[in-house]
Formats: sequence, structure tokens, C-alpha cells
Amino acid sequence: MSAASQSAHAADHEEDVKGHGDQSGHGSFKGYVTGFVLSVILTAIPFWLVMGDVLGNPRLTGLVIMGFGVVQIVVHMVYFLHMNTKSEGGWTILALIFTLTLVVITLTGSVWVMYHLNTNMMPMTPTSLHQHH
Repeated sequence: MSAASQSAHAADHEEDVKGHGDQSGHGSFKGYVTGFVLSVILTAIPFWLVMGDVLGNPRLTGLVIMGFGVVQIVVHMVYFLHMNTKSEGGWTILALIFTLTLVVITLTGSVWVMYHLNTNMMPMTPTSLHQHH
């Protein structure tokens, strides 16, 4: 093999490896950076909403934060877990639907439990603490 044909063969082999890497669904550095930046933004906005009391309504703030949480889960699945409709013959979409169902159940259950705990807990005032001792 001549030097020219060796370099052409090496270039073809590199192209095959790159092409195969793209087909397997592995992310690029740019994709990971994009996912990271979106995750940071989707974390900073709810933090700002709570710390600045921007919306003024705790219930609305909670709903908005849960919405940001759902969006962040989708961002993680797309950019870090590389889920789309084409990969794995559509099984990842079924996993996405299952995950979203679990997220809705978890968020709804968590809000329900926190609401009922808040409603049914005895208020702890300094005077009630002294009476029990």
C-alpha cells in the first residue's frame, strides 16, 4: 500500500467511525454543553422565583416550579439520555411516556401529602412547647 492509499484508507476508516458514532445516538460535546446550560437556566429561574417572591402567590409559584421541573426532566432525557422517536425502535418514547406518567403521579402525590400535612398538623407555638414539658 502506498502512503497516499494508506492515508485515504485511514480517512475512510475515521469517517466510518464518526458515522457509526452518530447513528448510535451518542451526544456531542456541543450537545452536552447545551443540555448543561439549559439545566442551569431551568434551575436558576425557579430559584429566582422563590427567593425574589416574584409571583407573590405561593400556590402559583409551586405550580410554575413544577412545570420547570418537568421541562428539566425532558431536557435531561433528550440531551443526556439521548431519547428520541427514532432510537431503540421507539422504545425510548414508551420509556418517556412511562416516565412522564410517574412524574405526574409523584408530583401530584407530593403536593397532596404536603397540603394535608400542612392542613392537619398542630400549630407549634412557643406556649404549646412549654406546656408539654
